[in-house]
Amino acid sequence: MSKIKVAVFGCGAIAQRRHIPEYAANENVELVAFADPVVERAQEMAEMYGGKAYSSYEELLANETTVDAVSVCTPNYLHAPMSIAAANAGKHVLVEKPMAVSTEEGEQMIEAAKKNGVYLMVGHNQRLMPPHVKAKEILDSGRLGKVLTFRTAFGHPGPEGWSLDGAGSWFFRKEEAIMGAMGDLGVHKSDFIRYLLNDEVSEVAGFISTLHKEGTDVDDNATCLLRMKSGAIGTLVASWTQYRGGDNSTVLWCENGVMKIGTVDGDEVIVELTNGTVETYKVGAMATNEKQVPSGVIDAFVESIVTKTPPTISGEEGLRSLQVILAAFESQKTGQIIKL
Repeated sequence: MSKIKVAVFGCGAIAQRRHIPEYAANENVELVAFADPVVERAQEMAEMYGGKAYSSYEELLANETTVDAVSVCTPNYLHAPMSIAAANAGKHVLVEKPMAVSTEEGEQMIEAAKKNGVYLMVGHNQRLMPPHVKAKEILDSGRLGKVLTFRTAFGHPGPEGWSLDGAGSWFFRKEEAIMGAMGDLGVHKSDFIRYLLNDEVSEVAGFISTLHKEGTDVDDNATCLLRMKSGAIGTLVASWTQYRGGDNSTVLWCENGVMKIGTVDGDEVIVELTNGTVETYKVGAMATNEKQVPSGVIDAFVESIVTKTPPTISGEEGLRSLQVILAAFESQKTGQIIKL
C-alpha cells in the first residue's frame, strides 16, 4: 500500500524527540512537510528526514494537498485552530495534550473531524506505557475487587530543562500556555485515572498555585481531590518543582489489596493482596524527559489510519480528561467543589 504522508506543525522538543523520529521509524509513513515560525527548525527537520519546510501551517496546508495526516505539536493556545484547519483540509489529526484550552474549543475540534470524516486523536501516551498497560490488565481481571481510594501524581523539575527554548519557553507565557503544570502533567493523570478505573470524575476540588517558578503566572503545582462516579475518592498531583526524584506514580487501594504503579525502580507494578501474597511485575520503564522510550502514540495513530479504525484515545476522550483539569481551575477560582 502507499505510505501515509504526514506533516508536523511545530518543530520543538516534543516533535523532535517523539513525533518525528517515531513517524520516521514507522514503515507505513512518509514525512513530507514541517512547519514552524522559527523556520530554521522546520528546515533542520526537513534536511534530516526529507520533505519541505514552511514558516506557517497555513502555507503548508495550502501547498501540501496530498498530506494525509498531521501532528500538532505547538503551544496550547494553537491546538484548536490548527487541528480544525487541518480537519477542514481533510487531514487526520494527532494533537498534543491538552487537546484544547476550553470545552468549546474541544467540541469544535471534535465537530470539525466528524464533519470532514477524519480521525482526531489526542497524545495521551500514559495509557500506552507498559506499566500502565499491565496495571489496567490486572485491575480489569477483578482480582483486586473494587477500587476504594487512590492517589496519582506526575512531577518533574519543569519544562526549562526539556523545551528547546529553556526558561524562555512558551510553557511559561500564560497567553500561549493558558495553563502550566496542570496542562502539561495534570491532564495526563486525569486521563490515566479515568482510563485505569474505567470511570468518570464526578466532583473536583483544586488547590493550584505558582509556588517557585519566577517570572511566570502559570501554575507550577496543583493538588486536586477527585470523587469518581463509582464513589472512589483520591488525589491528583501535578508539579513542576520536583527538582530531585520526579514522580509518575499511581497507587490504588482496593477491597482485596493494593496496587502500586511506578513507585519502585525495576518493579514497575506491585500487587500486595490482603491474603499476604505479593506480586511484582518487571514490564519496562515509563518514558521520561531524560530517557525517551517510544510513546506508542504515533504507532497507534498510524495503525488507526491504516486499518480505518477510529482511535481509542479520541477527541471525546481527550475532552473529558481536559474537563477535569478545567474544573480544578474553576474550583481554585471559586473556592467551591465543582460537579462535572
